Amino acid sequence: MAAAPSKITPAKAKAKPFLTDIETIRRRAREHIERGAVTDGYRADRETVIKLLNESLATEIVCVLRYKFHYYMASGINAKSVAAEFLEHAAEEQGHADRIAERITQLDGKPNFSPEGMLTRSHSEYIEGDSLVEMIQEDLVAERIAIDSYREIVQYLGNDDPTTRRMMEEILASEEEHAEDLKTLLEDLGKKGEPARPRGRH
Repeated sequence: MAAAPSKITPAKAKAKPFLTDIETIRRRAREHIERGAVTDGYRADRETVIKLLNESLATEIVCVLRYKFHYYMASGINAKSVAAEFLEHAAEEQGHADRIAERITQLDGKPNFSPEGMLTRSHSEYIEGDSLVEMIQEDLVAERIAIDSYREIVQYLGNDDPTTRRMMEEILASEEEHAEDLKTLLEDLGKKGEPARPRGRH
């Protein structure tokens, strides 16, 4: 009579820990406490990330200023709805700037709000445009520049700084929506532009 097959018990493999052991994490958390959110597990080049974020901050501020100018200068039969879009975009760009500035401080950096050199730091330009159509076109060009540069920042960050990457992905998605909104406005207006004058002035 053949012996019953013995029950094979797999060798006890050493389980791979999901995280660094808790005691090490606790010890690290107490070291360099003045760094705030920047722990030893932060893998990105912090100085480079802060530089990129300050460039993004300048980009957003320049966009706010350009959208505000366009809001006040929009005039003509189609101006009301377009101006409302300008104002909405300005508010959203300001929100982006606030988020970026907050993240810079979390990384123990200093958000650069200085007007000096703002246009040099900004990826997008400040171009006013002389008609409603030109204003929309300049805003669309600026959004397209932001989309490309923010996409590159997202790719650069990868998994080294997932918090900043997620924030920039969300801002990127918002800029893509802005570009689509502006494209629709251009299609609605066709090629007819009217001189830009302060609203209410005739």
